[in-house]
Amino acid sequence: MTKAAVRDSIEDRVDRLLSSHPPTETGPEEFWGAQFDLGLAWPSFPEGMGGMGASPGEAALATAALAEAGAPTDNIGRNLIGYGMGAPTVAVHGTPEQRDRWLRKLFTAEEIWCQLFSEPGAGSDAAGIGTRAVRDGEEWVVNGQKVWTTFGHTAKWGMLTARTNPGVPKHRGITYFIIDMDQPGVEVRPLRQITGEAEFNEVYFSDARVPEANRLGGVGEGWRVSITTLMNERVTIGESISPRGEGAIATAVEVWRNSGSDDQARRDELIRLWVDAEAMRLTSLRDRMARLRGTPGPEGSALKLQWAELRKQTFAWAVNMLGAEGMLYPEAYQFRTPETMAVDHSPQWEFLRSRANSIEGGTSEILRNVIGERVLGLPREPRVDLELAWKDIPRS
Repeated sequence: MTKAAVRDSIEDRVDRLLSSHPPTETGPEEFWGAQFDLGLAWPSFPEGMGGMGASPGEAALATAALAEAGAPTDNIGRNLIGYGMGAPTVAVHGTPEQRDRWLRKLFTAEEIWCQLFSEPGAGSDAAGIGTRAVRDGEEWVVNGQKVWTTFGHTAKWGMLTARTNPGVPKHRGITYFIIDMDQPGVEVRPLRQITGEAEFNEVYFSDARVPEANRLGGVGEGWRVSITTLMNERVTIGESISPRGEGAIATAVEVWRNSGSDDQARRDELIRLWVDAEAMRLTSLRDRMARLRGTPGPEGSALKLQWAELRKQTFAWAVNMLGAEGMLYPEAYQFRTPETMAVDHSPQWEFLRSRANSIEGGTSEILRNVIGERVLGLPREPRVDLELAWKDIPRS
């Protein structure tokens, strides 16, 4: 199909969606279901998976047209883990039956997803996990613990990596599953954060069962599948970059204006932050236009690293600009378990929450290693456990 034909198809599908399901007259879930059926959920996905095989640039046309028409987008905030990480993983590695089963309800946010990779004993080593899955007929029995599980308290499905063969090197003995979070044997405990709320959780598995039909990819091939999730996670976080002049830099500009300050040194610092934010936004656009569907490359790591560090710098500047007021906390550390990504918080809350930006989705230290090795071609760090069987690796 030519580019002109694809654009005509996009315009036709958008027109059909908006005429048959006007956003102001249609319930969100019904609208999202129709959007999926017309291939406008993820336009760059293949037909039948909520997409139409469009290029990233062509997909952006559909997104812009829907945004201009006021199409609801709360499904993304409610199910960001599923939307940005689960869907690409299922699309690439899932069977036709798995795609039919999960993708539509994922997009409509009828079923929320979470990610179950990190563990207390593995740190940033996503391949060093100890949660076990043992096969029992047509099921797998899971025991272990995961941590830092965003929105695990609202999730129906979890993307789980578990060790199925401890007798081989750590990267080869992992299998990837989609686990039902509502079943017996799955316990979700909130983790109260520095902001006072519990967006993250720890999850305990005690003889929880996963059907063989919920295995994604081959037995022992979980690392290959998880790379798709991790790379899309970094792209998703990096692509949460706001439009020009919005987001973190808008908060900083508002603080400056409200301060009434004429400190030229502080003003220069703010301008430097604004320039960095704009450079990051343009980098994100260039990356999005160049990337084809599938597993992203290391450029997502670079963008996520820049996003995390710039957010910390920007909100630190804003809190410093507030002076003594910056020591107060308007949210009052009220404990709550949010059900969507946070918006409209104070600079103080943003300052505290931004501390996690350089940890979640791959620490800044790990991302620098990725960039050094895969972009700059620098020598790999020594890895003495790379060929050892997982069960033989010393642990503290």
